[in-house]
Parts: sequence; C-alpha cells; structure tokens
Amino acid sequence: MRRARALVVVAVMVSVLGACSGDGGDAAEPTSTTAAVPATPIVFNGQGNDLAAYSTEAPFDEQLVIEHNSEENPDGLDINGQICFDPDDPQRFVAGEDTFQSTTGEPGWGVFALTGTTIGELSATQVAELVPTYQPDQDGAENFGCGFLADGRIVTTDIGNQATGDPNGQLIVWFPPFEGDDIAYCKVDVAIGTAQAILVDGDAVYVASARGGGVFRYDVTTFPNDETPTGGCDSTDVTGAPLASGIERDEFIVGDETNGIATAAGIARNADGNLFVSSVFNGVISEFSSDGTFVRRVLEPPEGEALGEEPYSTGTPLGIGVASDGTLYYADLGIVISADGIGPGPNTGTVRRIRFVDGEPQPPEILGDGLAFPDGIGIYEP
Repeated sequence: MRRARALVVVAVMVSVLGACSGDGGDAAEPTSTTAAVPATPIVFNGQGNDLAAYSTEAPFDEQLVIEHNSEENPDGLDINGQICFDPDDPQRFVAGEDTFQSTTGEPGWGVFALTGTTIGELSATQVAELVPTYQPDQDGAENFGCGFLADGRIVTTDIGNQATGDPNGQLIVWFPPFEGDDIAYCKVDVAIGTAQAILVDGDAVYVASARGGGVFRYDVTTFPNDETPTGGCDSTDVTGAPLASGIERDEFIVGDETNGIATAAGIARNADGNLFVSSVFNGVISEFSSDGTFVRRVLEPPEGEALGEEPYSTGTPLGIGVASDGTLYYADLGIVISADGIGPGPNTGTVRRIRFVDGEPQPPEILGDGLAFPDGIGIYEP
C-alpha cells in the first residue's frame, strides 16, 4: 500500500495534466475528410483544446469537430475533459469547455447539439454553459467529469486541489432545462481528492478519485431534484452555492498493488456490467466485477519497460470509454520523464483501442497519434 500511495503523490500532478488545458498551439491537428464512413461507433477525444473525432474502421479517418479558440479562430472553443453523450439523445453531449479561462472566465462545461453521423460531416453547436462556483484555496480550478442521469439531470466533477492540500473536488447535479448560461445546480460532494471521470450506471454514480486512491459510489436516489430545500438541496457551501448535506459515498474500489489503480482517472462499464478503471502514471487499465471485485489487468506496460524519455509502448491511459460491441477505447497522455520533470511529452499522446477476442484483451491499436494532451473519451453511436 505504501508504494501505491507514493504513486498517488507523484502521479496526481501527471494525471491532472491531461485534465488541464493545453495551449492548443502545438497539437497535431486532425484533418477533415469527406470520405463517407458507415454509421459505426465514432470516438471523440479532447486534445490540445480541440475536439477531434475518429472512425473506428481502418484507416481510422479523423475530423476536427471543434477547433480551439485563438486569434486566428476567435469563434473557437477550448474543449477538454470527459465527453459524455446523452443515452436518450445521442445528438447531445457534454464536454469541458473553458474558453477564456486564463483571462476572463471560470472553467465549466458546454452542452452541445451534434449534427451529422459520419466522419467529415460532423458539427457541434453549444446550447448551454454550466459554470459553478469552485472551492477556495485550491491550485487552479479545473473541470473534468460529466454524465447524464436517467431523468435528464447532468452530473459533473471538477478536480479541486491537484496534488496537495485538503481534498476539495466537487460532484455537482445540474437541473434542466439546459439552455443558455444560467443553469440551476446543487453540489452533493465538495471533498473529493482530485476528482476525475464519472460513470452513471442506473441508480449509481461512480467517481474516480486520483488522490482518493480509487472509485467512490453514490446513490442517485438520495440526490436533490432541484436547487431548493424542498427539492433536497438544503444547505450552502462556503462560496454560498447550493449544497445538499448528508449525501453519503461508498469506497467502491480501493487502489492497491494488485489491481494497479494508483491514480484512478477514467471509468467505464461493459455490457456484462463489469467496470474498467484506468491509472495514468503506471499505464494500467484494470477490470472489476459489478460488486467491485478485482478481475484482471487488461492493460499494463510490457515486463521490463520503464517510464523514461520515451513513453510506455502501451501508453498512459487517462480517459476511457466502451462501445456497445465491447471494444475499449482510451486516451493516452504520452507521459515521459525528462529534464523538465514528469508529464506529457511533446505530442507523444495517442488515442487507442483494445478489442476482445473470446474474452481476451488484444494488443492496443492506435487510432490517432502525435497528439498533445489527449484526455477525455466519448463514444458516439449514431
């Protein structure tokens, strides 16, 4: 356990580098293609503040769906974090959106309407913006996780303190309608250690906690229905924002040396009900049963490989997602160790997939490479 905790302390900064905004200027931008692609799953990924989409059929055509904001593209948006498609409306998704964060605004999330079903024909329009208050005394507010509850409410996580200080990442419930920028919300947890991805599974919400050493589980039936006391949001936090008191969480998965989850980051579920959890710094994705029992590692660096000036050959996974056919996709930050320290190398990130044959994970395949800060994954199935 001591070794796992040491990895958490060292690697939390690494895992959050993927969640933080890159500068967008040095990313290898995906190019659009007009080739018609069948309506198979399309993988979305935030990278270098851009939103890219990948075909899941070779040769893995790419499209830049949203380009980051810049002097050359003043109408662009800065996209990052987890990408979540509404299971009841696949043409709607949520992603981290923090355009102008460094100058005039707070980080938040955008709600987007998607048009098109094939690579080369996709476009997205922002229809709502979710911007909460953030806990004080943290080392830079950062957005990351998202998810849709069954009744249409949206949940998000922001990271909070990334490496030191008291845990103050937040889990927030947002209430419809989702139009404009004045969206009602209620916080249900304001003390998560480096909060990362969200998985919504029925009446359970799972949150990966890189500095909490695993995955927390929450009971959706205890969540507030609106931002008022009668709706279950009965208090306020230190910022004066609505807060539901008494929401409990379970330690559903605890990272250890056996399961390899030192810095929990991404979380996804397969059709059998099992969960996949990624751990960035040590390059692991592990599988757990529906009750949280460790099953196996489906990704880890080859024996004898060490992290150095070159990234692991199998990558350092942050965001993950599972398509309906069971294929696991992940965003590899491309972590390296250099004279500058530990973090993503210069355009060393990739987007990859793991297919399963007779239940056994196959070697990862690369859909896109040469990427800067690829962090969240979203699976769009038209």
